[in-house]
Amino acid sequence: MYLRKSSNLSLKCVRHSLKSLKNVQTRAVSSGFNEVETEITLDSGRSIYISTGKFARFANGSAIVRSGDTSVMVTAVSSQKAGTQSFTPLSVDYRQKSAAAGRIPTNFLRRELGPSEREILSGRLVDRSIRPLFPADFRCETQVVCNMLALDSVNAPDIQAINGASAALAISDIPWNGPVGAVRVGLLGNDYIVNPTRRELQTSELDLVVTATKQNLVVMLEGKGNVVDLAKLQRAIKVGTQQAQHIVRMIENLQKSHGKPKRTLEPAPELDPEIQNAIKTMCDMRLKEVFTNEQHDKMSRDHAVNEIRSDVIDRVWSNYPQEERQLIQDYFNKHCKEVFRNLIFENDQRCDGRGLDDLRKIECQVDLHKPLHGSALFQRGQTQVFCTVALDSLESALKLDSLTALDTGLKKKNFFLHYEFPPYATGEIGRIGPVGRREMGHGSLAERGLVPIIPNDYPFTIRLTSEVLESNGSSSMASVCAGSMALMDAGVPISAPAAGVAIGLVTKYENDDTKHIQDYRILTDILGIEDYLGDMDMKIAGTRKGITALQADIKIPGVPLKIVMEALMKATDARHKVIDLMDACIATPRTANKENKPVTETFKVEPHQRAKLIGPGGVNIKKLYLDIGVQLTQQNDTEYLLFAPSQDAMDEAKQLIEEWMQEDRIPNLEFGAIYTAKIVELRDTGVLVTLYPNMPPALLHNSQLDQRKIAHPSAIGLEVGQEIQVKFFGRDPVSGHMRLSRKVLQGPATQTIRSLDKKKPQDEGVNSN
Repeated sequence: MYLRKSSNLSLKCVRHSLKSLKNVQTRAVSSGFNEVETEITLDSGRSIYISTGKFARFANGSAIVRSGDTSVMVTAVSSQKAGTQSFTPLSVDYRQKSAAAGRIPTNFLRRELGPSEREILSGRLVDRSIRPLFPADFRCETQVVCNMLALDSVNAPDIQAINGASAALAISDIPWNGPVGAVRVGLLGNDYIVNPTRRELQTSELDLVVTATKQNLVVMLEGKGNVVDLAKLQRAIKVGTQQAQHIVRMIENLQKSHGKPKRTLEPAPELDPEIQNAIKTMCDMRLKEVFTNEQHDKMSRDHAVNEIRSDVIDRVWSNYPQEERQLIQDYFNKHCKEVFRNLIFENDQRCDGRGLDDLRKIECQVDLHKPLHGSALFQRGQTQVFCTVALDSLESALKLDSLTALDTGLKKKNFFLHYEFPPYATGEIGRIGPVGRREMGHGSLAERGLVPIIPNDYPFTIRLTSEVLESNGSSSMASVCAGSMALMDAGVPISAPAAGVAIGLVTKYENDDTKHIQDYRILTDILGIEDYLGDMDMKIAGTRKGITALQADIKIPGVPLKIVMEALMKATDARHKVIDLMDACIATPRTANKENKPVTETFKVEPHQRAKLIGPGGVNIKKLYLDIGVQLTQQNDTEYLLFAPSQDAMDEAKQLIEEWMQEDRIPNLEFGAIYTAKIVELRDTGVLVTLYPNMPPALLHNSQLDQRKIAHPSAIGLEVGQEIQVKFFGRDPVSGHMRLSRKVLQGPATQTIRSLDKKKPQDEGVNSN
């Protein structure tokens, strides 16, 4: 099959996006396997290849996606028996392989160990792209594994993993309402680039991943921008959605020709209508009373709903003991969700009494503890985040592993954010230990929201910690707000304050058809319960001028572009309001340094003085660090950077360095001047001389001792302690050694002189004039 259609990237033709399809081709690959490969060329001119039938044929579905020389194999395997979970038991594993890039892991065992941060974040990206399209009643445990086969350091593998997961699920027998297509959109000037290369991304104003399904429905958004204007971001989303349609159509063609028939999904057991009516009768009014009582907070509202749930389940089960208790509980939860959502449509008011566009009460505070370089507390409703800033030397920058550096182009980061979500933040008892996947994802989002406002040439490494002390929704965006204020409190010259807000969505479908939205409500600054019972959690961070980070978690099978654009506009208005409130606490970075703020100073050291500064085996550098906490770093041939944790430590370090260098203070020697030098040692290669007291001896080579060629200084009668006249020609620019000469003060050479003890037979007949 071969199709050719005209290419058109105009946004006016988004609804006709398939017209821009350039080249789709499906062909059988000549090999010993029943391999089939599909090719598509996007409007950017870059091709994507999807093949199946060769690798991992025991899996329910397997596909290999290739772009350039980057190849990712994705497998999908699902159990035949449904579990007892009340949710879709889906797990996504994304693994980078050093062998795919021709590398060997640098750990002790020289093999891949636990997943890295990059692997976890990429796995979450795939998970959020495919999870919304599983049927609501699908309960079979499913695992999607993304295995990197080859990495060319030009094309990003994470996008190929999303498309590979879509293809593997589409051609498998696993029930799934896909396919989806994913593209990355970059912005260079006013040009939108689809699936930019790694080098193009380094200079791109925007890095946006768009996952969409057919009919231009957005399934997932994730991106970062260098303070991108709202209009540019909206257009980028439209471009990405349009280009994703090509991939969707390509996978659909592959599914039709080589896909397996979907297995029959057993309908979930349902309660008898009589029992359903009994549950509704017992809980309707009570739930409405709870969800319309503005006096409730998170804990009291949850407690009231839990009491109603326990009471209703106990009473219904006592009257209908033949029914499973879990079915009664599941129906109660489903009806509770319906009541909560219907109240929003009926009253245009939320459970805490706010209107659809209202923000929660916000309180801010900075400079909470004096020993900290910077600190801030941000309270939005019942979400409370405490951020601290620690400044250290550039040597403390976070160094990335070789494979991540090859993939992203970054070798180290001098700004990073660590996000912590302890169990007490939600009033629970739980595990406290290594950071989890959720915490890693939230921290990465908050970090992306703040990176664009950090100066590139800042002379310190910045570690920003975000501790969630209370959580009732949008803790990652609260981390952006608190982090921005903590940076200003630490005196970091950020370009502008940044804030973040979460936007929610509640939809109503026509006749329970998940393809056609009848009505919807967009919620600004959502609560935890609005996230849990809603259809979308879109987090947007940025400054007054533009957006720095975006992440949309969508729980329904796609959101129309119209709703996405409206949500972005509401987020922009809310973000400006939040920044106004933050400005009342701290509006600009501190200009006066705190007493404990680290300081840096650059000074020059001549090459010949390096040994005196560093000391034997670097003992002086170690002494500075261990005794005072000061770090000395060489910047170039003559410049050194001194980092001190405080001004007092800097003064003490400078005093030590001055003492070390005291002996090396030399008079100002004039280039071309003649000086009296004292011989302190004779060597085979020349004599060591000093021009002034306490001077380190300098070598005057045999070639510069006399106009005549000599083999040893004793041949011309030189002795230790003797004074001779030498001419100074400056210092060697590389080694810093003095350049001295004695022969330029003499006449022309007439003979060769050797020392008597090294006289050779052929020298005896030399005529001396």
